[in-house]
Amino acid sequence: MSKIEGDVPRVLKLRLPIESDEELNELERALVKARATELAEVRRQNLRLNAGYGDETSRGVMDEVGRLAQLRHDLIVRLIDELKSAAGRAEGDRLA
Repeated sequence: MSKIEGDVPRVLKLRLPIESDEELNELERALVKARATELAEVRRQNLRLNAGYGDETSRGVMDEVGRLAQLRHDLIVRLIDELKSAAGRAEGDRLA
């Protein structure tokens, strides 16, 4: 879904009970792993595009796959930042 100029961005409010520091740490680890997976996909697609793989049609698909992976990566980064903020941690700090 593309953003149309003038659209008001949506704000997702999420309530997630966390029972322990261990749960919080594991949630962060899961998100970091997801971020790494998406970054690997972005890099893989960029490498394929830069190396000239495929015909024009398949290159268009690769470009779209890479764009969506980048979007997912960026959203996960924002989610991790919000999680750290909600936990009262600075950007570079690990959760408890």
